Amino acid sequence: MFTGIIEEVGTITVGAPQLSIACGVVLDNLILGGSIAVNGVCLTAVEVTPQGFSADLAPETLARTNLGALRPGDLVNLERPVTPNTLLSGHIVQGHVDGTGEVLSFAQIERGNWWLDVRVPTDLQRYMVEKGSITLNGISLTIARISQDVVSVAIIPHTLEHTNLSRAVKGTTLNIEADVLAKHVERLLAFRER
Repeated sequence: MFTGIIEEVGTITVGAPQLSIACGVVLDNLILGGSIAVNGVCLTAVEVTPQGFSADLAPETLARTNLGALRPGDLVNLERPVTPNTLLSGHIVQGHVDGTGEVLSFAQIERGNWWLDVRVPTDLQRYMVEKGSITLNGISLTIARISQDVVSVAIIPHTLEHTNLSRAVKGTTLNIEADVLAKHVERLLAFRER
């Protein structure tokens, strides 16, 4: 489990099907077989070195996420899993990406803040609610507006400076994880209706 609070931006050194990522901060306490979120995707470290780590990508991961399109030099958001002592500053993030969305616009607004519009796949729209949580590339964000298939979020300067959103442009693909609570409620209601 994760919180969606990005600890470090790493750099891809080798692309799929086994990613290698240069990083430093998240290596503290990372062990072989340990979990780590890469652009919001929970992966298993299959190799850990002083310079970074490697993780295998399963076919399901390649089909549902943007990780298969990553090339050397691309930046990725990294987060270690929570511990019993972790502050839950973001929201509950599983690292189980539901799909991808496309950046439609990313524009600076006032005082260094930015406004991000992302097209959300039809099958995920039912989990989105204004002022609810969404995870984009592993970042815990609050939905500011919903208009048909577009979800909008405000990005503060700190988030822009400390995540890979600084490289997002129109057409960029972002990993989306809907709020797990919404998915559980839907499933429970489906069983009640039987």
